[in-house]
Amino acid sequence: MYSLTVADHIMIAHAFRGAAFGPAQRVHGATFVVEAEFRAPALDDLGILFDIGLARSELRRVLDALDYRNLDELPDFAGRNTTTEVLAHHIWTKLADTCRAGALGEGGRRVAAVKVTLRESPLAWAAFEGPLA
Repeated sequence: MYSLTVADHIMIAHAFRGAAFGPAQRVHGATFVVEAEFRAPALDDLGILFDIGLARSELRRVLDALDYRNLDELPDFAGRNTTTEVLAHHIWTKLADTCRAGALGEGGRRVAAVKVTLRESPLAWAAFEGPLA
């Protein structure tokens, strides 16, 4: 399986519900490095999965809807804790839709799986990975 990974970052605000979150129940900020790994079993005739610049642009487009926002105010997250895991799945869903819609070209339509990793620090991160079938 071949893979192509691009990265960017977002800065968000949010608060969690539940005693398990301690002081994070108050509104606080977070910065995440976001990595999107696209996997496919074959390369195209040019020897690539698809255009890496297009992958970076589409990741940025997805992240622009979250960047510098209070996630608690967004309808997509109504009634949910926007944990790192939840955010990884949300971004994965948007990128999977991007692949299926052909926004990454024909190579994007051949993507078999996507993995989205959100790094909170060099010591802590979470991810969601799934097939596009």
